[in-house]
Amino acid sequence: MNSLLRNSLSVGLLSAAAVAAPLGSSVRPAIPAEVQQLISVDYRMLKNSETAQQLKNQVFPDQLKQFEVALRGAGIDPDRDVDQLTFVSYRSPKQGLEIVGAAQGVFATKTVLRRLKLKKVKAVKYHDSDIYPMSAGMEMTFVDETTLLFGDAPALRGALDARDGYVATLDSNPDIANLIGDVESGAVWSVLDQKGTQNMMLSALGDASHIGEYDTVKKHILGSRYTMNFSGGVNFDLDVLTSDSVTAATLSSLVKMGVLYKKMSASSIEKAALEDVSVNSDSSKLQMHFKADDKQFQSLIHTSLFAAVSR
Repeated sequence: MNSLLRNSLSVGLLSAAAVAAPLGSSVRPAIPAEVQQLISVDYRMLKNSETAQQLKNQVFPDQLKQFEVALRGAGIDPDRDVDQLTFVSYRSPKQGLEIVGAAQGVFATKTVLRRLKLKKVKAVKYHDSDIYPMSAGMEMTFVDETTLLFGDAPALRGALDARDGYVATLDSNPDIANLIGDVESGAVWSVLDQKGTQNMMLSALGDASHIGEYDTVKKHILGSRYTMNFSGGVNFDLDVLTSDSVTAATLSSLVKMGVLYKKMSASSIEKAALEDVSVNSDSSKLQMHFKADDKQFQSLIHTSLFAAVSR
């Protein structure tokens, strides 16, 4: 699995309050149609949560760590200036899987550009955008006064191709676009396409995935979405969309079996966490809910169970 998928749960857990983080209007047009996963997180809350800081130090994606360093080099303080981060994983016909990020906030754009000029950092023109090199091989461009895109060269240019009308965009992919509306009001949210969801479920089921029924139902898995909030502890809600109620019920049974398998070899901390996992089906959806208090969750992130879930 790609690094974005491996860290989707980990990134999501890094928000500490139920503040809505909808997809920005200047970000949406820059998302190519062949999107695999979107993750949006309220970045303002990172510095206010002990749990978030532990997660950041342990499992935060390398791309974001590099981005923070690169931003500071350009005169932008992530803790002060960035409000929301969105990560987009999309499939490129020539490059394979690409990851591009979007940061939204209040940027002193003129000051940043003046500093780059003083440091003799030159922009490269691509369509109508000025692209600036950053550290760690990344590049960035300001979409407007409140939004910048960042990533390696092919990923960033692919996003600009979408924004400038050279390739199809997210809005031409109803399978993903229709997943967003029900979750983007959450503090943290993510949507994942069919193939990514099938891989995620295969990993989450563990030994239960070897049962013949999974090979049958996986073809009917359509996509997934999750939201998180941290009011009164950690709350995680996942919906896996399927083609029919029979598939959803069968998948629910398999997930419950997977939880039982994990309990057999789990530590006491992991078993306590698994007791707080509820699984059911509602029409054509598998629904999974997890709740833990901050202390319990901070213990859980150091266990093998968390490593397996966030893989």
